[in-house]
Amino acid sequence: APAAPTAFAFDPARVGSLTGLTLTDDRIADILIALGFAVERGATWSVTPPTWRRDAEGPADLVEEVARIEGFDQLPTTPLPDQGAPSRGVLSPRQARVRLARRALAAMGYAEAVTWSFTKQSIATLFGGGDEKLVVENPIAADLDCMRPSALPNLIQAAARNAARGHADAALFEIGPIYLDDQPNGQRTVISGLIAPRSARHWGGAPEDALFTLKGDLIALLDQLGAPTASLQLVQGQNRDWWHPGRSARLQLGPKNIMVEFGALHPRVLKALDADAPMLAFEIVLDSVPEPRGAKSKTRGPANLSSLMPLTRDFAFVVEDGKPTGDLVRAVAGADKALISDVRVFDIYRGKGVDDGFKSVALEVVLQPVEATLTDAEIEAVSAKVVAAATKLGAVLRS
Repeated sequence: APAAPTAFAFDPARVGSLTGLTLTDDRIADILIALGFAVERGATWSVTPPTWRRDAEGPADLVEEVARIEGFDQLPTTPLPDQGAPSRGVLSPRQARVRLARRALAAMGYAEAVTWSFTKQSIATLFGGGDEKLVVENPIAADLDCMRPSALPNLIQAAARNAARGHADAALFEIGPIYLDDQPNGQRTVISGLIAPRSARHWGGAPEDALFTLKGDLIALLDQLGAPTASLQLVQGQNRDWWHPGRSARLQLGPKNIMVEFGALHPRVLKALDADAPMLAFEIVLDSVPEPRGAKSKTRGPANLSSLMPLTRDFAFVVEDGKPTGDLVRAVAGADKALISDVRVFDIYRGKGVDDGFKSVALEVVLQPVEATLTDAEIEAVSAKVVAAATKLGAVLRS
């Protein structure tokens, strides 16, 4: 036969202290007796569970039974004591920008990769690293024996592994350290992104070049970080040798502040990393992105929209083929900042009628009147400023 239930001591005041219910001793005793418990009242009660309630082993179980029968809806709501406003963590400017970049890239459809800060020494050499001072004495693996000089090798290998498993269309990013030398200031924080476009074949023809998509994402990210995107200089043909020489460029604020390199990766480098298909990438050196001059307000000011209709004027300039079109756009946009609201490229032509080594760039200039409709004389004056600004770059108005 099963052992007889064992009695245990019970203080009815525990009901109030554990649940907040205000019940008389008689009410507590009635509930327990109705459930089959034997109750001996005194200074301290002695309660014996019934034989069918082997789960009741102590005072807390009795309090639970009383609360269940009385009704959980009767439990009083007591607010916790006010401890004051919780302290909010304060992010450093760098941490805030990293978080902003992470959210912006995720919103663009990039997936974050978290990879090792090590790579193989031979791979590091391909990306300008591999110095003996950065070789790890006791690596965790034979192919992770050197501190990485760039985050791009890891992203390339991650995209290649995905492609080998049937997921060829990749868009990855990583924010982390790179190591240029063994000095304290040799560690830099970079924001690296990579896309491996694999567009399905379509009867409508080839899709837009993914390089322009990458550049658009890059400019949008820099704008989110507060970089002066309107002042950036685009320089082609000077990227380091792991970039494709004809499909890559850099953005800089003067020759001493190279902010980002982007474009197609060199096929030789991709082959060395077992990547079979073309890949495009960018790498921003976060330390080179200047801090915004003023803190951005969370609220926008009122929109100052003119009630007057804008008007457009088209210009075609002949310029040297090696001259970046962006330089011409910036020069024209700055010809009259009060009236020129936008400048758009709508055609670039090379061929008959244009000398070899030159190109014709067609621009649409949007003029936005502010106070009154522009007169013909005012429009001609702005047009003259546009032509003069382009002429300073060596461009000639096409007749």
